[in-house]
Amino acid sequence: MVIFETAMASVTPAELSRFVARARALAKVSGEVDVLISGNSRLKELNRRFRRKNKPTDVLSFPRPEGGDIAISAEIALANARRYGHGASEELKILILHGLLHLAGYDHESDNGRMAAREARLRAQLKLPASLIDRAHSHDGRTAKPAIAQAKARKPLLRKRRSRP
Repeated sequence: MVIFETAMASVTPAELSRFVARARALAKVSGEVDVLISGNSRLKELNRRFRRKNKPTDVLSFPRPEGGDIAISAEIALANARRYGHGASEELKILILHGLLHLAGYDHESDNGRMAAREARLRAQLKLPASLIDRAHSHDGRTAKPAIAQAKARKPLLRKRRSRP
């Protein structure tokens, strides 16, 4: 399920839901994955609550035993789309893919490039532009600190109502 708390022009929940399903299978994430597109204030709140960082971030992932939740800042996604010269839809897909890899157990901060390599392969398969990890490397070889986060939650981020037939 994809929930837009913050609307983004020309991006639909149906389009992103199809992408999540395809990318989830390629990333080998079992179970259900829900995505929340929200504003900086919501991402700041989640980042503070789960990572003790009092600032908004672009993407947070919340693993569950099966699947997980991903939260994305619409404002940061739009700013990055403009900055890197592609559409909002592509930027959201980059962030979703990155979050999915965290749900699959990857951690770019400690895996000696395994996540970066996997993300590059999947990005090529999904025809996506540069990844978050690629962006973290500057031209002079230094590594910039990416605004990427993984959080661990005991309860699902998104509450769903199920209707019974």
